[in-house]
Amino acid sequence: MTRRRRRQADVGAAALALLALVRGRLVNEWVTTPIYAASLGRRPVTGLAAGARDFRPVDLDLGGDLLKGRIRLAGQTLLLADGAETWEARNPSRAFAVELHRFAWLPSLIGQGVAGETEALRLCLDWIRAFERISPFVWSPETLERRVFNLACAAPKLTQRASDLEAGRLLTSLARQAGHLLRAADGPLRAIERTATGALAGVVLAGPRGERLMIKGLRALDRNLAVGLMPDGGLRSRNPDQALELLFDLLTLDDALLARGLEAPLSLSRAIDRLTQSVRFFTLGDGRLSAFHGGSAAPAQSVGAATAHDDAEGPVYGSLPYSAYQRMNGRALTVMVDAGPPAAGAWSLSACAQPLALEITGGPDRLVTNAGWTPDGAAAQAFRLTPAGSTAAVDGASSGRVLGGLAAKALGPRLVDAAAHVDVRRNENERGVWIELSHDGWAERFGLVHARRLFLDPDRDELRGEDRFEPVDGAAPRRTRTSSYTVHFHLPGEVQASLARDRRSILLRGPSNRGWWLRNDAPDVLLEPCTYFQDHAAHRGVQVILRGPINADHGGRVRWKLTPVEPGDHRAPSRSAGVNATPLLSTVIS
Repeated sequence: MTRRRRRQADVGAAALALLALVRGRLVNEWVTTPIYAASLGRRPVTGLAAGARDFRPVDLDLGGDLLKGRIRLAGQTLLLADGAETWEARNPSRAFAVELHRFAWLPSLIGQGVAGETEALRLCLDWIRAFERISPFVWSPETLERRVFNLACAAPKLTQRASDLEAGRLLTSLARQAGHLLRAADGPLRAIERTATGALAGVVLAGPRGERLMIKGLRALDRNLAVGLMPDGGLRSRNPDQALELLFDLLTLDDALLARGLEAPLSLSRAIDRLTQSVRFFTLGDGRLSAFHGGSAAPAQSVGAATAHDDAEGPVYGSLPYSAYQRMNGRALTVMVDAGPPAAGAWSLSACAQPLALEITGGPDRLVTNAGWTPDGAAAQAFRLTPAGSTAAVDGASSGRVLGGLAAKALGPRLVDAAAHVDVRRNENERGVWIELSHDGWAERFGLVHARRLFLDPDRDELRGEDRFEPVDGAAPRRTRTSSYTVHFHLPGEVQASLARDRRSILLRGPSNRGWWLRNDAPDVLLEPCTYFQDHAAHRGVQVILRGPINADHGGRVRWKLTPVEPGDHRAPSRSAGVNATPLLSTVIS
């Protein structure tokens, strides 16, 4: 993007941010008034109409630790001194406070039996006494959505341990929180989850207040599904983890409706079917999800729990055309490719500027990954930029940037100036799968198009790749000097990487001890440390970097291939065994 256009975009973002800040201030003042509090309803809720089951796996150790005064959330631990109150203790971080007020600990504590249920009831009632009055952080959609969900699922167990007065207070608070949640205007990104959770609370609660919440929530859910869920089961955010979490929420809502003797809306049933297929699509050979656009490789246990209801397992599709992802399947190799531009505008709060990024598993080993940045990981926004993905960068730059300052405070950390167009061609026959992709993320600044061509030979489990950097047709180069490219392959921490004597071949070996050669014809090959996120926590890994020049007139090119180590092949390859000894992608695509 030129400086003038970028300045115009920044002015527009600043104007939107100012309006959002003013609106947000007015809303925050209004919702704290007695008039608004009264509008949420004063009539007490005294009973339950149905139970709700959360299908997510439960970490019982977390609940056991909490009973001992140790609270483990967001990768951190808070030790409570004798007699210290949970809600008065100083939280070690904002991410910890978010999880605490989401009641993320509640399912694990309920799983501890009578002692856990009794302690959970005490903590919930203490929270109501301390935070019943609406405040910007504790009642924000960020914390409120998950708290309402966890409370709705735990309500039957909690009320069993409560007196009639305590149960009434707990359920009435749940109704107030769900009512406020259904009024939240926090943008479209999580609107489906907010309305599904509000509807769930209504299904669970008995009486007129529960009925109104259920009807309002289901109607809003129907509208939001039509907007945010695409026909192939992906979400407009393009985040695989969000699709998984939404599937869990909708399964819970569907189950609660069934328990109440009500038929689920057709849109809900269709959404569950579509999400199930997309979660299966995003599942790689290690059982985890792909880590794109705010996802951090959700664990295999969660993926299995979300798809356990699907009895009719058919073949996994080769692409999600609306979600813009491509998948290539070999005997052992599985390749996932980001084949679309990042989400834009209000949908881009978790988007990453990493077009054409890929992830690769060899059997049960994840060989190549992405940074796996996630909004709940408290990670720097830099992990959303191009070098943090397994894709190519020019001069170490990023093909997009994250809003900061006042604009980010008002609009959220949106991704801007990213690639707007990605072209894709796919061809399959008995010889294998070809995919050709290109994006315009470098066109404005460098006058270049990045094209990535991939070929997977499924019988030989051989992946061949070529990255080209071509001058834009009919456009004068933005730079007269020579630029350089860097192609990044981020490796998880459990993958060992060794650079061979030819300085071009890298031996990769995962936990299963199966070896893979990554060969290439780049002028420079480097192994450098990197950081990636998995299970919302940071991990250390290694990245392979292929680096070379880009000529202002002719562009640049690098070829690479990934092949299994043959049995008995323990020798370091010579130059004659490198990529130039085997025909590469350019010779097999006609």
